[in-house]
Amino acid sequence: MAKIGTPRLTDSRNGKGGEIHTSVARSLQTGVGRAIAHHGEFLQGVFEGEDGRLHRGLVTLPLVGCQAVATFWPREEGRIRTRPAKRSKAARAAAMTIEHLGLAGTGGDLTIDSAIPVGHGYGSSTADVVATIRAVAAAASTRLRQSTICRLAVAAEGASDAIAYGGDALLFAHREGRILEHFGGDFPPLFVVGFRTDDSGPIDTLRLPRARYNAEEIQLFRVMRGLAYRSIREQDPRMLGRVATMSASICQRHLPKPRFETVLDIAQEYGACGVQVAHSGTLVGILLDANQHAGGQSAVTMANALREVGFRNLETFALNAEGIVAT
Repeated sequence: MAKIGTPRLTDSRNGKGGEIHTSVARSLQTGVGRAIAHHGEFLQGVFEGEDGRLHRGLVTLPLVGCQAVATFWPREEGRIRTRPAKRSKAARAAAMTIEHLGLAGTGGDLTIDSAIPVGHGYGSSTADVVATIRAVAAAASTRLRQSTICRLAVAAEGASDAIAYGGDALLFAHREGRILEHFGGDFPPLFVVGFRTDDSGPIDTLRLPRARYNAEEIQLFRVMRGLAYRSIREQDPRMLGRVATMSASICQRHLPKPRFETVLDIAQEYGACGVQVAHSGTLVGILLDANQHAGGQSAVTMANALREVGFRNLETFALNAEGIVAT
């Protein structure tokens, strides 16, 4: 255990998921944090907030089986050293979390172990950052609210999806780090056949220009938001699939995916619910209703059909469903 002074933190208890501070002086210890990846989005656009203004927002497709793990070893020197090197966003997140916890001057060694591919829409940098924030908090025996984690993540990297909330179904303002609407339920059960449409390499999301939506698209986002809410409340995977396909089609004007029409044709041929994409990456996912008989086998069959027409890096996984082994 590394002893780093005697931090005193204000008392604040907020129940499950709350931020738990204690006024008892204590030493810091090694902390570990985890965060899941995601497979692009079901929906992304601009949406009206309670203040009447438009906010950029998204509905994330969580990829629970893929994670980043951060380990933080505190030291008395005030520098953050990362392994692998040049994880500047994670280092910045660690420093900001230390400051938030009232431990200014504390540094440490930060190791990130992640198998999440970089630059394709899996949220690798956000997973690194969220895992880091949790690791630093754990080193101080502190549990942060998800809203606090999101605020710190946005400050550290400029934008953050909703993975701090795990698999919750919500509309999230990714450049503000706050919830626009919680849909009040789980995503309907789906099988996903995911792949990358572009072999040209990773995308630097920070250099991507922000999508500029026209008036017609903004009107569509209002409708799609309502449909997404209904799909959650009614557990309707086909309705959610229609929303995802509409959002993916709008994305074609801003960050087009190669052979997108071919993907749509295959999805229709196999009776899929729809198609989703990473709006700032290369990922595409075909969505299948997991409630249908032999839905898992259909996902495997579809993956084979996609390979036959030249798509690579295929994976199949389940969201809130049973009966398929991730590949």
